[in-house]
Amino acid sequence: MSILMLQAFYHLMCFDFYLSRGDFQALYAKVRFYPLGPPRAASDSTRICHAIDLACIWYWKEILCLQRSAATTCLLRKYGSPAQLILAAQQFPFKAHAWVEVEGRVVNDKPYMQEIYGILDRCSYPTAPMDTRNTPPTA
Repeated sequence: MSILMLQAFYHLMCFDFYLSRGDFQALYAKVRFYPLGPPRAASDSTRICHAIDLACIWYWKEILCLQRSAATTCLLRKYGSPAQLILAAQQFPFKAHAWVEVEGRVVNDKPYMQEIYGILDRCSYPTAPMDTRNTPPTA
């Protein structure tokens, strides 16, 4: 079992904890303020998404798209990819969905997700100075 898959499994557990407590605000803050690591090879995004997929197979509970996408976003950022967690919805019939994009390209789902769903939010690391309402949580 690779270290990357263990990291993926760890992130799935962390975000499962937030979701089981119903704490979307903490989940969102964790993803938003997750730091961007040093840049690595472009092929890392494929390896990371594959590691997340394998961890999802072995996880003991059903993985929700939000949990999977939050874990993927953080792991991609750790390895230097400027990943964004996308939160979206479809009006009729109402459905909500989450996926990950890197430089405008969907990396952990079907490439046509942007056409099916209306994007509600792009959770990306803040590059501009933060105001006092959007400060990272203290631990």
